[in-house]
Amino acid sequence: MSVLPPALTDLIEAFNALPGVGPRTAERYAYWFVRHDAKAGLKLAAALNALPQGITYCERTYALIPAGQKLSDLYTNPKRDKTLVAVVAEPFDIVAIEKTGLFNGTYHVLGGLVSPIDGVTPEQLHIQELVKRIDEDKVKEIILATNASVEGESTALYIQQQLGARNVKLTRLARGLPVGVDLEYADQITLGRAIEHRQSLNLKA
Repeated sequence: MSVLPPALTDLIEAFNALPGVGPRTAERYAYWFVRHDAKAGLKLAAALNALPQGITYCERTYALIPAGQKLSDLYTNPKRDKTLVAVVAEPFDIVAIEKTGLFNGTYHVLGGLVSPIDGVTPEQLHIQELVKRIDEDKVKEIILATNASVEGESTALYIQQQLGARNVKLTRLARGLPVGVDLEYADQITLGRAIEHRQSLNLKA
């Protein structure tokens, strides 16, 4: 026999399914909604319900954009340099870089990182679409802004191999970023310096 009402148990289980949310944290979240005005819960429910119909992916950069759009504003903006592309793992990495105010290029979201342990292969990522963009947009520089992790390094190496003999400058964010820290959690100063002092990865002949 459950001590808690089924409605509350279901809410706890829903929170517990979120990444990084353990059982105790899930219980605290659920209890917060019980103790507070019902409007808070209704607002959250409405936002979650509207989410699938409210967003889509840019057909060019794979960044998150409002439903009804085809291309990201960061790509279509004439002030952005299409020949400079920062390659990131996830859409929220774009937010982290934009906060530095030091990047005026465009982005390309891979949709994850190569990770055989997790069953993520290069074919599941938007790598071939990146290669196509390089040719069509006449990209001059690719900044590999993936995390400083084993998966991030493996993905960066794979992309480097896929570029072949293309005449494009390949750089990596400077090692000011701590190893193992996700890009979206890096502070603006550290991330800004990493962009400014990015390192070349082009192989010497």
